Amino acid sequence: MCKPSRNPFPGPNKASKVSVTVTLAFSNPIPFCLMPGVKIQIKGTVQGVGFRPFVYKLARRCHLKGYVLNDTDGVKVEAEGQKSDLDEFLRLIESSAPPSSRIETIVVDKNVPRGFRDFEIKESASRDTRTVLVSPDLATCDDCIKELFDPDDRRFGYPFLNCTNCGPRLTIIKDVPYDRALTTMSAFSMCERCGREYRDPEDRRFHAQPTACPECGPSLTLVKETGEQTTSSDPISETIGLLRKGKIVAVKGLGGYHLACDATNKEAVSTLRKRKYREDKPFALMAADLATVERFCHVSSRERQLLESVKRPIVLLAVKDTGFVAGDVAPHQRYLGVMLPYTPLHHLLLKGSGLVLVMTSGNLSDEPIAYQDHEALNRLQPIADYFLTHNRDIYRRCDDSVSRVLNEKEMILRRARGYVPAPIKLNLRFGKHILACGGELKNTFCLCRENYAFPSSHIGDLENLETLNFFEREIERFKRICHVEPEIVAYDMHPGYLSTRYALSCSQEMKTAVQHHHAHIASCMAENHIHGQVIGVALDGTGYGEDGAVWGGEFLLATAADYHRAAHLKYVLMPGGETAIRQPWRMALSYLHRCFGEDFGSLDIDFVRRIDPADWRVLKKMLTHNLNTLPTSSMGRLFDAVSVLLNYRHRTNYEGQPAIELEMMADEHQEERYEFDIQTLPDGMVIDPDPMIRGIVADLVHRVPNPVIAGKFHNTISQSIGAVCDKLREEYHIKDVCLSGGVFQNVLLLSKTHHLLTKTGFEVHTHSQVPPNDGGISLGQAVVANERLSKQGVG
Repeated sequence: MCKPSRNPFPGPNKASKVSVTVTLAFSNPIPFCLMPGVKIQIKGTVQGVGFRPFVYKLARRCHLKGYVLNDTDGVKVEAEGQKSDLDEFLRLIESSAPPSSRIETIVVDKNVPRGFRDFEIKESASRDTRTVLVSPDLATCDDCIKELFDPDDRRFGYPFLNCTNCGPRLTIIKDVPYDRALTTMSAFSMCERCGREYRDPEDRRFHAQPTACPECGPSLTLVKETGEQTTSSDPISETIGLLRKGKIVAVKGLGGYHLACDATNKEAVSTLRKRKYREDKPFALMAADLATVERFCHVSSRERQLLESVKRPIVLLAVKDTGFVAGDVAPHQRYLGVMLPYTPLHHLLLKGSGLVLVMTSGNLSDEPIAYQDHEALNRLQPIADYFLTHNRDIYRRCDDSVSRVLNEKEMILRRARGYVPAPIKLNLRFGKHILACGGELKNTFCLCRENYAFPSSHIGDLENLETLNFFEREIERFKRICHVEPEIVAYDMHPGYLSTRYALSCSQEMKTAVQHHHAHIASCMAENHIHGQVIGVALDGTGYGEDGAVWGGEFLLATAADYHRAAHLKYVLMPGGETAIRQPWRMALSYLHRCFGEDFGSLDIDFVRRIDPADWRVLKKMLTHNLNTLPTSSMGRLFDAVSVLLNYRHRTNYEGQPAIELEMMADEHQEERYEFDIQTLPDGMVIDPDPMIRGIVADLVHRVPNPVIAGKFHNTISQSIGAVCDKLREEYHIKDVCLSGGVFQNVLLLSKTHHLLTKTGFEVHTHSQVPPNDGGISLGQAVVANERLSKQGVG
């Protein structure tokens, strides 16, 4: 009689760093030790990441017979052998999986022995059920980089080399399973040598679907702005020469075109700004390696880890040397967005040139990134002097992701390349397939099934036809690769949003509107696996309120299904409605008029002296007679007003600019704050910032330095958040606080608030898997819709 088998799954997958659910499902209750064979189904991100050759080599090492194949549920394995060898095989699958894989579940079944003679890799199987997870695009691995710069290697200097551990995935895949025929690489027939590598299970390129070489794969072309192809036999060297001369080059990448120029060349950067109509918004940079980045930025160990990860996001880093790159790269900023090369082409350009390059999205301001060759030439012709392009098609556009680190924790600001379409696994179950359409700005949508949420890549601002078309087209494509056919549609309450109009036009009968700030809090609750009630602090610029006002300074007592608005920032009028967002001086005038009446004109501050009397006469009528105004509780608009009082700006050049500049000017070490009031009304508490506005004006009159005022302002907002949360805890006995909304992209405010709340005994939850801005609300919409319908017995 054999002893009971030890658990062959002793711990989490170290490579993928996720918990693994293992199910042993046997048709007959016989001891595991007598089992001559097993059938294994592995689900997760296990295709296109070298999982089959890993299993193949592992099985041969463990002296097992059988096979492994890709199917539309993941990876399927049948294995036969000695019981101890099977135990070891199962243990190593879970503990030593490829680093880019993500195992979600392993289901092991007893199997009738079939007398396999060897272990082999079989062709992919196609079935009706489709639950396999598609891998994001992966940065070039170290082995491929070594080949790229090895003169003796046949792929030396080849800008499209890759293997099972790296290269394009999402941006070239048309459907699953992930086979070459279903990617844009189907246009290229492998040469004999590539074919041998592709078929050899011992080779690093076994079934690497985009594999290619100079003989059989894609090739580069350098094109002039006129569309005329150059005669260069070495497009990379010629491009490097152009960049060194200060030219702007549109470079075709994984998910679209970048606009590149020498980041140290002031004239080149200034020219790019003018041509792109991007007056102030920071440009992203790409540097060859970490040593180069550390010449001009501070890099912590966690930031280093993020920069060098296979995701390769743009990481916001504190500037060390403000003179290293041109000042126009990021005006009025203390941070630079920096990434390392993630394709062989990038490595060749950066190492060959020795430059730090601006690598900004290939578009005009507010347009989606260009990704098709003909549209890139048409749209970018006014900007780029040359185009470095190639003949491997991009199937779907995908922007670069943006992250930063706070308290050793990643905070995603834009979730795209390297992250999408990896799902967020939740500890709840979606009773029906759900489509959540997101908001208007920084739009993403989210598809949900089982316990998976699939937030889309960053779509952008739904303010033009091009972006709306991208949104609609991408929903259809994501439905295919995520295997979701929505039965429920969730959307924002704002009746004017294009995402809302799209949702209402959908054929599904079950639809639900979700209040904007409730969605923010629900998304934070979901990714932190919180059930029950929380204090949700949702601070942003704009969200449609249930009373028709513009909300944005909200304290909610929230569950995933519903909420109660317990407190908010005191309403103030927005003169001209949304025009006040683009012209923040209007909000400054509105606050001054409320605090000082018409006497504010006698205040001895720079802002008042610079106001055009004609502008004031118009706004006075609006504010006095409530004409063309909207009441708002927006914290974003309060940040705008204070920023303009300190540093006059007539209009913004990008979303959130005044608030960002206010953060950048603030003295981080300032400990003083201004006064504020908290009023208790029948329908909840109201934070009155008027005492603070009067204090700021007094400081301006007395010529207190702007950094001191900005620091005191941040302290005041943090203290007011803490005071309201204290009152709510005292009344409702809730200690969990969720912080969400675009205002919490402000690291100074977030860190001060987090520290204050934690010090006073709260459990504070923030975002790490979806952005705190509107890029995260689609997840919240889906969760709210699911919980509501679950309570109604639907699903």
